Amino acid sequence: MSVTTDTIFALSSGSLPAGVAVLRISGPAAFPALMQLTRGTQPPPRKAALRKILDREEQLIDEALVLTFPAPHSFTGEDVVELQLHGSRAVVNAVCSQLAALPGLRLAEAGEFSRRAFENGRLDLVEAEGLAELIAAETEMQRRLAVEQSFGRQSHLYEDWTLRLTHARAMIEAELDFADEDDVPGSVGERVTADIAAVHTELEKHLESAKGGEIVRNGFKVAIVGPPNSGKSSLLNYLAQRDVAIVTGLAGTTRDVLHIDLDLEGYLVRVFDTAGIRESSDVIEQEGIRRARQLIDTADLVLYLEEIGWESLQAPLSPHALRVGTKLDIHRRAPSYDICLSTVTGEGVGLLRKAIISRIQSAWDGSVAPMCGRQIALLRDTSLHLRSALKETELELRAEHLRRAATALGRITGQVDVEQLLDVIFSQFCIGK
Repeated sequence: MSVTTDTIFALSSGSLPAGVAVLRISGPAAFPALMQLTRGTQPPPRKAALRKILDREEQLIDEALVLTFPAPHSFTGEDVVELQLHGSRAVVNAVCSQLAALPGLRLAEAGEFSRRAFENGRLDLVEAEGLAELIAAETEMQRRLAVEQSFGRQSHLYEDWTLRLTHARAMIEAELDFADEDDVPGSVGERVTADIAAVHTELEKHLESAKGGEIVRNGFKVAIVGPPNSGKSSLLNYLAQRDVAIVTGLAGTTRDVLHIDLDLEGYLVRVFDTAGIRESSDVIEQEGIRRARQLIDTADLVLYLEEIGWESLQAPLSPHALRVGTKLDIHRRAPSYDICLSTVTGEGVGLLRKAIISRIQSAWDGSVAPMCGRQIALLRDTSLHLRSALKETELELRAEHLRRAATALGRITGQVDVEQLLDVIFSQFCIGK
């Protein structure tokens, strides 16, 4: 990243052409740049004003709505200008060309607006990561999870734990340093144990929600497996409402893993169709069967399909499996299956969808959840130090473990020692963010 004395600009809205294009300018020269573009008065803060945008020869480029946000009350904490232009590539390119020609202005790098917001205390690292997730969210539940992170709720949780651990450490060190003073409560080391244990319990519960957060973020993985001609590809096509997989009466038609993404009640569900599991001498089919067995081990839910009445004695089930009887349109329902369905009539498919949603909701209850490996690793580090603090009998060592736990929490939000991570985190943003 370049030094923050530069004034940066970039398109902050979506790809062009579009109805409206939002161009953002941030830095000490933002307001002078606006005056140069408009040759007019600066509008009042946060009040939209219509202005003509002119080039250096005072030829009209466009008319735009202009908004100004004086520092520090802006997204970046700097003086910020937003131009709402007509969403033409030619218009945006012309305005950017005018800005680039002004001294001290340059095109922003990826994530530079958000990095400046972090460096100016407008958001912490957890909020920055949540903002990236919010921008990338494709389903309602991804949006909800990202909102919890990007608007401070998750950060407040970590700050609360940090304050409680800092208080516990302060009480221990007070006993060590001022044990002879009358105003220091006695047996502080024992009295803070309950506080430390409470934080540790809350943190462990928070870590348990990480799997649910991962499912919401990356999708709930459903593997459709079973013997040949059990209706696996037909079910995939029915769920997709289009022909994704080839369906024939010949065993071994599906030889590779196919997948679709579904939005079920706001959850991202990734459904995989696999080769029919059987003994085969065909090398290609054998590879497909190997991949199917591999998918069983990694799926969040396995749908083991069989044609009703053709139950196998040894189904390749996992602890996350549902037995699904197929072709209900030509067979009677059988009690040996969790769900019976027909992809011809659609009967039973609604129950299958509900079962999938129920499995997802059992994994994530809607609570705040850590959303990336960096956060999870630091939370585990914090938990390790808290366990050590609870086991430690020497007050000096207990205080040191609490200090390390608080430091790990501080690294999550960016309050402690994260400079080397900033380029990695903010480079994942788009240019205009």
